[in-house]
Amino acid sequence: MCGIVGLLVKEPELRESLGALVVPMLLGMSDRGPDSAGLAVFTELLENCNSTGVVPSITRKYSLYIGQHQIDWTEFTHNLQQIGNAIIKENGNHAIVVSDCEPNLLKQWIKQHYPQLHILSTGQTIDLYKDAGNPAEIIDRYQFGLLTGTHLVGHTRMATESAVTPAHAHPFTAGEDFCLVHNGALSNPYSIRRQLEPQGIQFETDNDTEAACRFLEWRMREGDDLETALQTGFEALDGFYTFLIGTKDKLALVRDAFACKPAIVAETDDYVAISSEFRSLAHLPNIKHARIYEPAPEEIHVWMV
Repeated sequence: MCGIVGLLVKEPELRESLGALVVPMLLGMSDRGPDSAGLAVFTELLENCNSTGVVPSITRKYSLYIGQHQIDWTEFTHNLQQIGNAIIKENGNHAIVVSDCEPNLLKQWIKQHYPQLHILSTGQTIDLYKDAGNPAEIIDRYQFGLLTGTHLVGHTRMATESAVTPAHAHPFTAGEDFCLVHNGALSNPYSIRRQLEPQGIQFETDNDTEAACRFLEWRMREGDDLETALQTGFEALDGFYTFLIGTKDKLALVRDAFACKPAIVAETDDYVAISSEFRSLAHLPNIKHARIYEPAPEEIHVWMV
């Protein structure tokens, strides 16, 4: 049993309140997932950063997990400047690095010079935070209430099939500006791995959710749009699941053919909110007038920013 939450704000003035709105949603799912929690927030495309020397058209953001390691970020930035411009924002034991360095080069550079760091996400819009521990403590540690953006995906985890570590926490990511959270269990993650590994796709955990995340992102790299990839997933991914997916401009929700894992959607003119249970949505503004429904089995819901 895990808890999922998602929020997409339609009105630009609500983007400053995105984090404040989602904190009660995530807290409301704490008893469904007391082991770990995470949040992926999507911002607008990176703005012009001429004052820092970062070139917007090739800039990427990298969410880094530091853990218990001590990092001299002044030294890190100085060293990174040898291969590209960079700015860094620390947040708890995470950091967001913005750089115009070629992505594969930067990742290899981090692996070689700072192997203790783990890259959680890459893209032009996504910032990702996740950790093991009580969700309320994680919310405070990373100041989720202050986050701003257009939409987000969150998760609280109760581990049933793999270890409780930051790496096994959700959201999982693949490629760029793509993440997935999952309530349920897949029965064929290792057959998915055997299908993807010959394609050069590397796995970082033994978590079943990672298999679903990498499969769907792989289908999109092969040419599928998000909706087609999700439709293909109904045939390829076996088990019980509710998936909530975030991309740079979309939020998507699907349930398996049995739909035994709960999901509730609330839509108004101002937002789309998703949770495993309605109690997590009850605080939202104008919720009494929202259209509230439970998605049907194998029904694909996609909302655009």
